[in-house]
Amino acid sequence: MSASADQPDPKTLKRTPLHGLHLGLGAKMVPFAGYDMPVQYPAGIIKEHLHTRAAAGLFDVSHMGQVILRGEGAAAALERLVPGDIQGLEPGRMRYTQFTNDEGGILDDLMVTRMPPNADAGTEALFVVVNADCKEQDVAHMRAGFAGDYALETLADRALLALQGPAAAGVLARRAPASAEMTFLSGRRLEIDGIDCFVTRSGYTGEDGFEISLPAAAAAAFAEALLAEPEVEAIGLGARDSLRLEAGLCLYGHDIDTTTTPVEAALAWSIGKRRRTEGGFPGAEVILGQIAEGPPRKRVGLLPEGRAPAREHTEIADRTGGAIGSVTSGGFGPSVGGPVAMGYVETAQAQPGTQVSLLVRDRPRPARVAALPFVKPNYHRG
Repeated sequence: MSASADQPDPKTLKRTPLHGLHLGLGAKMVPFAGYDMPVQYPAGIIKEHLHTRAAAGLFDVSHMGQVILRGEGAAAALERLVPGDIQGLEPGRMRYTQFTNDEGGILDDLMVTRMPPNADAGTEALFVVVNADCKEQDVAHMRAGFAGDYALETLADRALLALQGPAAAGVLARRAPASAEMTFLSGRRLEIDGIDCFVTRSGYTGEDGFEISLPAAAAAAFAEALLAEPEVEAIGLGARDSLRLEAGLCLYGHDIDTTTTPVEAALAWSIGKRRRTEGGFPGAEVILGQIAEGPPRKRVGLLPEGRAPAREHTEIADRTGGAIGSVTSGGFGPSVGGPVAMGYVETAQAQPGTQVSLLVRDRPRPARVAALPFVKPNYHRG
């Protein structure tokens, strides 16, 4: 996922199909990735965060890029651009991976689902979700990489909603009983309330949940129906960020970018055995070399002492005061009950329990390296 640092004229911002619903719910709107998006609702970020952990939260993620790649050999073609094992995906299964450059840096991270045969008349097809800030460059990157051999369709007429939390499965099963059969990182086409949806059991919170792609014209009424369920509340970008931080999940443009490799970012688990053996993706020499020999730095969790959060760009120092890295994401963790952060440190200082200092407001504050995630994930693996 990614964030935009610019502050454009509100009149130039794009709007998702749920924009009017957000305003009606009293959302505070902010510019985000070129869109006018809800950062929070009247309940506030902490309550929204805790509600998602306890029941079910509904997120508008329609700003994300949705793409269908069609054609025999599409999975092999995508592997020319990513280190993930896409050919090994069974129909109806999904995988997290990254677009990489020749230096091993991350251009974007993405989710890829091999669509079941009945979802696309038997033609090999991949459903790809990319970050909002990067979607135009990602589509151009794919078109250039495929050299016109495959059909690439951007789904600009579809919305994307995320229903997350321990009550999400029960809520969706009332409308689509077959959704209860799905497991973590699976996807299938479902008819829900008479609407043709493509549903994946996935999300960005560390909780069980679903992401639902549906026609934009039907999105507002569909969202209102879900919000009418007693377990469901609307959740904004603020709580989405604190939820993913507690879950130890990367935010593109912050925790990962073109200066970080998947190995440094603690994402080597996303590179399967076959890809490690065969290579054949951009930056393979650098990335596979780091897998074999170890990276110079690693992304780690950080637990600051006290109540003051350590924000992005905060310097990390060792016990002698020498700089060893910097914070890439940080804030208050409502489920943890205190500040949490992630950042990069020299590999020698990356062991959980290592004592470090964080330069917060020009004052060194004690902290320790911690294992990620900060909260136990609740994915439904079946």
